Amino acid sequence: QVQLVESGGGLVQPGGSLRLSCAASGSIFSINAMGWYRQAPGKQRELVAAITSGGSTNYADSVKGRFTISRDNTKNTVYLQMNSLKPEDTAVYYCNAPLATQLGTYDYWGQGTQVTVSS
Repeated sequence: QVQLVESGGGLVQPGGSLRLSCAASGSIFSINAMGWYRQAPGKQRELVAAITSGGSTNYADSVKGRFTISRDNTKNTVYLQMNSLKPEDTAVYYCNAPLATQLGTYDYWGQGTQVTVSS
């Protein structure tokens, strides 16, 4: 079964750090860009950061300088290092990637992981 599985969310105080991981599993031929999105209560889902297979990155203005996206292509895994967290970073974080399989290339989402920034 092809899927994206996230881990690493939790409760952290303002100014703290968390590292999210997202691993793609199953019979996957290739993965191009991988990204992290987040959705806060009452708000639309927004792109946080993305990274291509070659390592090019882009970030939402609100997280630039605080978050770092990286990937390990040998493990089909993408990471999001989040530093200097703020209460406004509180949201459910989702991993996203188009995965090429024997049935074709389809857009996959992880199940989401809750990040709460609060004192």
